[in-house]
Amino acid sequence: MTLKWMAVVVAAVSLTLCVTANVVVGAAHGGDGVPFLVNALAITTAGTATVLAVVADLHERLNARITALTDYLTSRMNELDKNTGDHNAGFVEGYLLSRGHDSAVVPIGPRLHGRRAMLGGDD
Repeated sequence: MTLKWMAVVVAAVSLTLCVTANVVVGAAHGGDGVPFLVNALAITTAGTATVLAVVADLHERLNARITALTDYLTSRMNELDKNTGDHNAGFVEGYLLSRGHDSAVVPIGPRLHGRRAMLGGDD
């Protein structure tokens, strides 16, 4: 049984016991009723269980929406990956492949590590 339905059952049982106790004690003893502490405990338990049931339901709905969004994004990304493929994965690679010949790769020259910028008074 999920948390939501367990909280609903606890709230229903708590309210039923509170009402039943008040009716039985009221009928048996006339004007004397169930002590305030017992009624307050039963009503607090029912209220807490109701809030817990609502929060559990909201969590369940949010989880379902996130799952649906994840599934949609996964399928969309797979569709985009299928449509683009490896042939046109990058602009440069696609351009070079469309030209029909392999181009030579020209390495960039070494960086000069000793150079630094001069800002006026650095003499």
